[in-house]
Amino acid sequence: MALGDCWKSLSWLYYQYILVTALYMLEPWERTVFNSLLISVAGMAVYTGYVFMPQHIMAILHYFEVVQ
Repeated sequence: MALGDCWKSLSWLYYQYILVTALYMLEPWERTVFNSLLISVAGMAVYTGYVFMPQHIMAILHYFEVVQ
């Protein structure tokens, strides 16, 4: 039962995502292209934040002389 409830919850969340972003009006291939682009942009943003944020934080800390 727990797996069925989890699947039902996930499908409801996906349905909400489809409704909020108005993807229900698109054809399946257009939905796939949109979702692929969205995942690509989100992945690049996370990667960029992971790679460059420590450098920026250290530069800010050096500027305010918190770290020598």
